[in-house]
Amino acid sequence: MSGLPPCPKCGSEYTYEDGGQYVCPECAHEWGKDAAPEAVEESRVVKDANGAVLNDGDTVTVIKDLKVKGSSLVVKVGTKVKNIRLVDGDHDIDCKIDGIGAMQLKSEFVKKA
Repeated sequence: MSGLPPCPKCGSEYTYEDGGQYVCPECAHEWGKDAAPEAVEESRVVKDANGAVLNDGDTVTVIKDLKVKGSSLVVKVGTKVKNIRLVDGDHDIDCKIDGIGAMQLKSEFVKKA
């Protein structure tokens, strides 16, 4: 066919050249001609307050009293949170805390247990 590489993001074969880069018309992803496929796909690393890398399913401990927005509840220091899930956004941890329920936490207020 055209000899152009497929889009590394969506796999579309309809890429085209635009100056010094390739463009995908389906997902609008742009990448340089010299970009390695590994460099295009970047993974986000979430770290706790001590710099330890967090993963889905980890257990963490809260290091600061946290007020729960919209209620009078407080998540106390030392509260263990099991089976966390990492998400994108300002609050990068989704979890369930016993007695409080589903919450989102910032990784800067927890440490890996």
